[in-house]
Amino acid sequence: MLIAANPKTGELKAKLFRGFSDPSRLAILEALRDGALTVSEIVQATGLTQSNVSNHLGCLRDCGLVTAEQQGRFVRYALSDERVGQLLRLADELLAEVAKGVYECTRYNAKESNHG
Repeated sequence: MLIAANPKTGELKAKLFRGFSDPSRLAILEALRDGALTVSEIVQATGLTQSNVSNHLGCLRDCGLVTAEQQGRFVRYALSDERVGQLLRLADELLAEVAKGVYECTRYNAKESNHG
């Protein structure tokens, strides 16, 4: 028996996936897959600017995808839950099988998806 999806649940899931939808945020999450890093280590791993990394870390923290822990004069950032890393791995596996379709998809044009 099919159960109608709760619109609120769908909205929350869409909001969750927005955390993964920005290339800079995704690069940060990927960098954190192997463990906690400081902002400067994330900058080095991703090639993003320090201000860009700091801005996106704020977003990722607000969304609950990343945690921050003060260690001396540094703050180390980590994935908030091992399932975030699992989701990234699953995305890698899925993309390996459907990459051609994703690449050719014109409906997910990055310039058109900047609605929030």
